[in-house]
Amino acid sequence: MAIAASGNRPTELIYDWNEVGRVGRVIPENIGFFDETLRDGLQNPSVADPNIESKLKLLHLMAKIGIQIADVGLPGSSQRAFEDVLRMCREVADNNLPLRIACAGRTVVSDITPMIEISQRAGIPVEIYAFIGSSPIRQLAEAWDVELIAQRSAAAIDAGVKAGLPVAYVTEDTTRSRPEVLATLFKVAIDHGATRLCLCDTVGHATPDGVRNLINFTRAIVAGAGASVGIDWHGHNDRGLALENAIWALQFGADRVHGTALGIGERVGNAAMELILLNMKLLGLLEHQDLTHLLEYCTTAAQAVGWEVPINYPLVGRDAFRTATGVHAAAIIKAESKGDSWMADRIYSGVPAGMFGRKQEICVGYMSGASNVNYWLRQRKIEPSKELVDAILAKAKATDHILSEEEIQAVIELHRGRPA
Repeated sequence: MAIAASGNRPTELIYDWNEVGRVGRVIPENIGFFDETLRDGLQNPSVADPNIESKLKLLHLMAKIGIQIADVGLPGSSQRAFEDVLRMCREVADNNLPLRIACAGRTVVSDITPMIEISQRAGIPVEIYAFIGSSPIRQLAEAWDVELIAQRSAAAIDAGVKAGLPVAYVTEDTTRSRPEVLATLFKVAIDHGATRLCLCDTVGHATPDGVRNLINFTRAIVAGAGASVGIDWHGHNDRGLALENAIWALQFGADRVHGTALGIGERVGNAAMELILLNMKLLGLLEHQDLTHLLEYCTTAAQAVGWEVPINYPLVGRDAFRTATGVHAAAIIKAESKGDSWMADRIYSGVPAGMFGRKQEICVGYMSGASNVNYWLRQRKIEPSKELVDAILAKAKATDHILSEEEIQAVIELHRGRPA
């Protein structure tokens, strides 16, 4: 079998069972990505509110990785929030960033008014995300009835529409709300000029079946109204299904999906934006979207909010592309020796590191072989001899961990006859 040149995508080298009898709708190419890092992400109880410089840097990175719209906060919640949101809007306007701005607020006119003021002062449209709880359990706790929810929703939407701003109507806890209630509220929102309906899995209740049922229901309501209204999916990760549900939402007909950097957010968090983008890229949907800044987006967010990325976290974690296993390392090295970087980046990795700004790493440890050591030395321009390779390998086999740079250098110094 001929080996394809580096950079190609040869189907003869990887058989993709994922595409055999693939269920669900085909994801359209015009899907949108809505970044909630600076709003819902900051509701995580263990993160810090970043300084404005970090927020501005994140906006630029969002634009670089192809995010279309970002929710930058609740300007009605405090003076600091108002000032930060205004500064971020001006940053987008002054730098002509290809990134639209959204803000969140309750379905209360006093929450909508600050968004209108910010839009006017910054000179750019702000998309209003007006939210209210819709599930029976929330209605009982708040002593709300459907008529009251509908009245508040209509007043808030009217305020935004009158100001000429796009309004998305957000039903909190949509995935546990009754269909007759949602039908009433969605129709009110559409009648009053909402341009989007945001379906929220606020407590991470949904399974893929629930995603399908809810989106199909919503699409039928929109079609019945004869309206041109978009559908957002906003999911949380309490069952560990946020990423999967986000992908299913796009397959079932949502045209915009929400996520946060590293999945930070309320309780256990939201769908991870970088993993949504990664999966869309690997599904061939973002062919011309450069995601090499995805790692910087994640590390910047982590530093900004004081988040520690788990070592085994996909794409971003320290060990995502590291191996010390002899057989694995040997296969990567053999691929590289053929001059085929495409194959080397995929032979033991379902995610090509180079596509996302990282690279495969070969370490030396207790499960390593001589190939690991040879590769490690050559990467550092050190010519391996059998004696040196054996000495490093002996050190590795005598330990219970991956050797650090310093430990290997100590063996090298000893081999050269100098004290470590």
